[in-house]
Amino acid sequence: MLHFSRWKTVMVLAVCGLAALLFAPNLLSRDQLEALPSWLPTRQITLGLDLQGGSHLLLQVETEAVVRDRLDALVDTIRSTLRESRIRYRELGVDGQAVAVTIADPAEVEEATKQLRALDPDTALTADDDGRLRLELSDKAVRERESAAVDQSIEIIRRRIDETGVREPTIQRQGASRILVQLPGLDDPQRIKALIGKTAKMTFHLVDDTADPAEAMNGRPPPGSEVLPLIDRRAPAGAEPRLVVRKRVMVSGENLVDAEPSFSQGAPVVSFRFDAAGGKRFGDVTSHNVGKQLAIVLDGQVISAPNIREPILGGSGIISGSFTVAEAQDLALLLRAGALPAPLEVIEERSVGPGLGADSIAAGKLASIVGTVAVVVFMVLCYGLFGLFANLALAVNILLLLACMSVLGATLTLPGIAGIVLTVGMAVDSNVLIFEHIREEARAGRTPISAIDAGFSRAMTTIIDANLTTLIAGCLLYIFGSGPVRGFAVTLSFGILTTMFTAVTVTRLIVVTWLRRTRPQLLPI
Repeated sequence: MLHFSRWKTVMVLAVCGLAALLFAPNLLSRDQLEALPSWLPTRQITLGLDLQGGSHLLLQVETEAVVRDRLDALVDTIRSTLRESRIRYRELGVDGQAVAVTIADPAEVEEATKQLRALDPDTALTADDDGRLRLELSDKAVRERESAAVDQSIEIIRRRIDETGVREPTIQRQGASRILVQLPGLDDPQRIKALIGKTAKMTFHLVDDTADPAEAMNGRPPPGSEVLPLIDRRAPAGAEPRLVVRKRVMVSGENLVDAEPSFSQGAPVVSFRFDAAGGKRFGDVTSHNVGKQLAIVLDGQVISAPNIREPILGGSGIISGSFTVAEAQDLALLLRAGALPAPLEVIEERSVGPGLGADSIAAGKLASIVGTVAVVVFMVLCYGLFGLFANLALAVNILLLLACMSVLGATLTLPGIAGIVLTVGMAVDSNVLIFEHIREEARAGRTPISAIDAGFSRAMTTIIDANLTTLIAGCLLYIFGSGPVRGFAVTLSFGILTTMFTAVTVTRLIVVTWLRRTRPQLLPI
């Protein structure tokens, strides 16, 4: 038991040296880290929202809009299908989670049923005696679309936040339709909230120049057209300019592959570029509509409606709209990140000031220092030289724990500091258990070597059992917990692993090395 081969000694020392190397970046400033060679580790422990301040947002994905969009698309598909089949119909529209239509001629109900049943495998078709057909989305299809919308929203939010340069954001799903966003160190939460909250669904429509403005503004636009608000900063105060545009989408923003802020004639604009399919469609639209206005619609608002002076065949263009530089940058960011599949609603918002974070860090440091000093003094008073050995192993334990958190990018929160303090106590517990067994064996008259060997052997099973059960509890806390509970579980679980390593190997190596060098007749314990 006390035999320590050379390779084991080298391995333990290598692990300790590696831990010191991985922990070292936490002692350097950001400028010093950037000056280091690229092959050296530079990752630091990430401080959580409660330690460095920032914003906490809980967002609700309006998944009903996703289902509604799907049903609206199904309405268009049914309309075109029945027209192609020359089947007369009436009262076509969305009814709850279904699309309903009434077939005018009872003799055509069977043919219409056959045509509509083949449209979407996720729908179930029912027919009434009066010729009314209903295509209803199945519950499974609704759940799948809602779940996919939340997953896609998380990805889009992550892209948008990454573009702003916020470091180490926490973006995770909560429940069926909510998203938790935590932004440590954020100094402009309103801008981030505005960026996240915009759906950024952009489409291109032709302006309906045949519409009677007075009739349209009174709520009677021509069939196939609609009245949308126009963003015009040059309009007089109080004015609400609007524009009549055709509902048909000429080109969708889904075909955009890039967008950048730039300048045109001294004014900020957003230049964009389509993919091959979008570029061809954009070229066709501009070629066939020279001289007409093309409305650029973002989230139901016309942000620009330039005249098409000539065909635009290169697949790129610019959006001008009396933007400020910041607005052009934000619009380009939104277009690059893509559109949200559904609107988001902020249902909870909290801000943690950096002052509160500094107070938390100071309180955590004080608690850690007081706890560690108390443990060190207690161990020396109770076990003398062996107490010093235990304190040395404890220092290695904390170093390993912080190195693991640094290299894995774990976030340190205030509950996480509590987990570290608890780890200190558990690490000492293991050494106390070993030393008490050694003391018992020494009192029973065993030689120092025999007493130490028996002490480590008898304590080992208990140490492994106790830490293993706590590790299982820590893993369950991480799996089923959230927020502060997870922060505590992370440091607790890492701490247990490092405690088992130091108790089983580091403490034993120190004691064995001392024993070989001094060959004592009596143990100072």
